[in-house]
Amino acid sequence: MAFFVERERTSSTPYTLVDESKGYMRLEGKCFHERVAFLFRDVNEFLAEYLAGDFGLFVFDCAIDYFNSSTTKLLHNMLMQMDKYSVGGNKVVINWLTTHDNDIMIECGEDFKEDIHNLEFNLVIK
Repeated sequence: MAFFVERERTSSTPYTLVDESKGYMRLEGKCFHERVAFLFRDVNEFLAEYLAGDFGLFVFDCAIDYFNSSTTKLLHNMLMQMDKYSVGGNKVVINWLTTHDNDIMIECGEDFKEDIHNLEFNLVIK
């Protein structure tokens, strides 16, 4: 059975969609939950197992428009894990989606992109 998670956004957590059958993940909204590592534990466990296998293509659309320092650490760890496994026949594409007036998210995307070596990181500014 393929891993699938869909959670609606709340005032402190983003909309979350993870669909293993499509090799796709999306986060959208704000993320400043006090226990973000706990909140995303199942997603992190899935990623660790999924990315260590033969997956072909995995796409992560990140449209978070505000996050706290705990979320920064979570995202950095996720991106580093994705970067590690984007080799050989496996490809990871990150689409960092933000708006032209969100300077903080643009800067965060640029900072994350500097740490990436193997995957495709697209900074998409609308």
